[in-house]
Order: sequence, then C-alpha cells, then structure tokens
Amino acid sequence: MMELSRQTCGHIPEGTPAFTNEEVGQHLARLPGWAVERGKLTKTFSFANHYESGAFANAVVWISHRQDHHPDINLGYSKVTVSYSTHTVNGLSVNDFICAARVEALFT
Repeated sequence: MMELSRQTCGHIPEGTPAFTNEEVGQHLARLPGWAVERGKLTKTFSFANHYESGAFANAVVWISHRQDHHPDINLGYSKVTVSYSTHTVNGLSVNDFICAARVEALFT
C-alpha cells in the first residue's frame, strides 16, 4: 500500500461504515505518537514558542484545505493539538489517517 502521506483524501459517502478497531490499530501503528482519544485521531505537538506553534497550525490548515478534510486544532503558546474524525462515518476513516500522516511529515 502506498505510504499514507502520499495518498489523497477522497469523498466518503454517507452510510459508509467507520473503521473497525482492527483497522484503526493497523493504521495507528503507522503513525507513532498518535492516539485515539474520545473517538478522534489525536496528537499534541510541542514547539519552542508561539511563533513556531502558530506557523505549524497554519501549515495544518493548508493541508486540510488541500485535502478538504478538516481537523480540530487547539493552539497554545508552545503546543498544537490536532484531532481528526470523519463526520459522515461518525468515527475514523482512511482520510483521517492520510491527513495525520501528512501533518506528521511536516513535523519530522
């Protein structure tokens, strides 16, 4: 399977089932540091200062705009928490993991 960060998010129609726990586990293994919290794929990134955390948050916004898949972003002075879920499936889908991999590529 192509590396997640090189894939593109696609349309997921209403009624598509969310990933099973097994599928979530398989994809999560490919994203170190990410976890499922309250049903969302989440990671907190740490930075030296507010400028760096703001720049990172803006880059995440750019990714989500290009992929048409938008996370919740919590911006603090030196931390940014990014959380993905797919509303149409009421859970997690491949789009969440694709975007998380793209965000992870920014950071590493």
